[in-house]
Amino acid sequence: MKTYLVPVDFSDAAFNAANFAARLSHQTEIATIILMNAYYISPYETMLPNPDMVMLREEEIEESAKERIGDLEKLKDQLAMQVRDGVEIKTRLNRSHLLRAVVDVVEEDKVDMVVIGSIGNSTVREGTTNKIGDHVIEVSKASPAPVMVIPPDYRYQLIKEAVIACDFKKVKDNIPMDVLHKLLGKQTIKLLVLNIDREGKHDGKDPELLAEESALHDMLKNYQTKYFYENYADVLTGILDFAKEQKAQMLIALPHNYSFLQSLLHTSISQQLAKNSTVPVLLLK
Repeated sequence: MKTYLVPVDFSDAAFNAANFAARLSHQTEIATIILMNAYYISPYETMLPNPDMVMLREEEIEESAKERIGDLEKLKDQLAMQVRDGVEIKTRLNRSHLLRAVVDVVEEDKVDMVVIGSIGNSTVREGTTNKIGDHVIEVSKASPAPVMVIPPDYRYQLIKEAVIACDFKKVKDNIPMDVLHKLLGKQTIKLLVLNIDREGKHDGKDPELLAEESALHDMLKNYQTKYFYENYADVLTGILDFAKEQKAQMLIALPHNYSFLQSLLHTSISQQLAKNSTVPVLLLK
């Protein structure tokens, strides 16, 4: 892994995500962290006055750009004291929607992982309320690179254990081992594989389930792995409670499992997560 991208809207949640990325550099082989601010200005704002009869001038746009670049540089200086020696921090300003900016930078700079706060990161300049998860879900879907979502009150901890929630269906197709290996590298992270076995197939020694389990054991043989089988009525709450009980530092969601993230970022759940400082979620690709 060589490059992290951290979208920054100068909110506390974004600063926390940036700090997390900087601290994580001590645990990975990361070489570059890109701090990016994206803001979109509609052409109509420069052509037509707003309801208050104020029209945005090019001078104001340029001044705003300078302020944003200055704020990014200040954040860069702060993070420079936290990253591992040798890690380069770059800043980028994109005058486009956040979604477009993330996709462009990921492709142009060959970003390996996007680190984003679970609230904030609005590309609207002022006067709007950031709704929990509004942009995170769309970024996670569109980003060509894996996305790590950081709860606003979570503070970096050395990642020793990570939970993977898996239904043991077509594991060879659904678990991108090359991506997982790239992200985890040679770290001594213990993987806690959680199978939500609502039909009790494991206890009944279901042959299809056992075959998938055997294949998964072989795929993860190079990691410290422990397997758990639970029957939760509420799957999301069960997974979160399990991670908390195990004192894991990360949840890993499999590719295209955006329903999990969408449920996780549902307003009522998000408020509870923020309050309880629940662990980061890594969405694989």
